[in-house]
Amino acid sequence: MSSPVPLALGSPAGDALSALRTAAADTSSAGSLLEQAQTPAVITLVAGGVALLVVLVGGSPWRRARNVVTIVHEAGHALAAVLVGRRLQGIKLHSDTSGVTVSRGKPEGPGMAFTAMAGYLAPSVLGLLFASLLGNDLVGTVLVLIALLLLGVLVMVRNAYGVFTVVASAAVLALVAFVAPVEVQAPFSYLVTWFLLFGGVRPVIELQTKRRRGQARDSDADQLGRLTAVPPVLWVLVFAVATVSCLIAGGLWLLEPLAT
Repeated sequence: MSSPVPLALGSPAGDALSALRTAAADTSSAGSLLEQAQTPAVITLVAGGVALLVVLVGGSPWRRARNVVTIVHEAGHALAAVLVGRRLQGIKLHSDTSGVTVSRGKPEGPGMAFTAMAGYLAPSVLGLLFASLLGNDLVGTVLVLIALLLLGVLVMVRNAYGVFTVVASAAVLALVAFVAPVEVQAPFSYLVTWFLLFGGVRPVIELQTKRRRGQARDSDADQLGRLTAVPPVLWVLVFAVATVSCLIAGGLWLLEPLAT
C-alpha cells in the first residue's frame, strides 16, 4: 500500500493555491481602498479641492461653471420677489454669465430692497443649506432640491440661452441621479455644495472690481444704494461678510468628518 503523496509548495497545485491566496488578498486590499475612497472625509477633501481650483484658477472652467452661480443668483431674486408679494415676470440668462430677473410691484421700499439683496446671497445660503443636509447624510435631499430649483427656473426663463443652460444642468443632474452608480451621487453633491460656497464669494469680488472701473453702475449694490440710505460700497461689504461667513460655517459642517 503506497503512502499518500505529500503536497509540496513548489508543486503546480501548491503554486495555484498560493496564487489564489495572493489574488484574494489583492482583492481584499482593492476593496479596502475603494471603501476608504468613499468615506466622507476623502470625498469632501477631493470635492473641496476641485471646487476651489475651479474658482481660483478662473479662465474657461470658471466661466462655464459660473453659469451655475448665475442660475442660483437669479433664482434668489425670483424667490425673494415672490416672498414679498411681487409679480414675477421672467428670468433671462446670458452667455456672458450675467442674468436678469424681472418682477412687477412697488419700485421702492423694503420688498424691492430685499429682492435686490437676495441675488448675491443666494449661492452661499444655498451652499450652507446643502452643507447642513450633507452633514446629516441627506444626499438624496440635496439632489431633490437641485432638481426643484432647476425646474422652477426653467418655468420662468424667457430666452433661448437660458433654456439651454438650465436644460444642460438638468441633464447632468439626471445622469448622476438615474444613470451613474450610487457611489457618484455623494461626491457630486459635495462638489456642488463646495462650489456654491466658494463660488458665492468670487462674484462679490468681481462686482467691486467692476464698480471701481465704472462698469457696473446698475449692479445690485448700486440699486440697493438708491433704494436705501446705505452707500453701494457698504452693500458690497455686506455681501462679502455674508458669503464668507456662509463659506466658513458650511466648510466646518463639511469638514466635520475629518475630526472624527
